[in-house]
Amino acid sequence: MAEERATAAVLDRLHATVLARKGADPSSSYTAKLYSRGTPKIAQKLGEEAVETVIEAVRGNRDGVVSESADLLYHLMVLWADAGVAPEEVYAKLAAREGTSGIDEKNARPKAG
Repeated sequence: MAEERATAAVLDRLHATVLARKGADPSSSYTAKLYSRGTPKIAQKLGEEAVETVIEAVRGNRDGVVSESADLLYHLMVLWADAGVAPEEVYAKLAAREGTSGIDEKNARPKAG
């Protein structure tokens, strides 16, 4: 359980850091540069990191998966901050789904169209 709290704390600190970079000089911060390029670029970078994570998993490169996962989480935090999403909202959504079958949860979602 302590490990879970430590993980959430790391993510919370990362989120605070990326929030603090909003409005910063893009020449002084990669995060500020992402913000200055807008939501489409932030989303593109998140997608790239997701693909890179998948590639490392398919290669069976455990260290690569760890490294790319860190990049993926960072870019996810930037996207959340850009969208005005707080980590606690995502944690709450996950907690609400805890103990529910993934199939049941998916079937309970509103149908598109």
